[in-house]
Amino acid sequence: MPVKNSVRRCRFDADEMTQQQLADRLGVSRQTIISIESGKYQPSLELAFRIAALFGKRIEEVFVFVDESKT
Repeated sequence: MPVKNSVRRCRFDADEMTQQQLADRLGVSRQTIISIESGKYQPSLELAFRIAALFGKRIEEVFVFVDESKT
């Protein structure tokens, strides 16, 4: 299931927060953030909600399911 995200954009909009700063605030590794941003790893639902909340956004504003059957 392809899920696109705007985590990188959110970081830059948040005073250019680094991947390490985001990882530290979420209690995950920097590698996890790198993998999420590149689309190689889909976060758990809990982590996705925590990421969205940290940026003051709804989960749908950060993570978007792309239904490839409709393209």
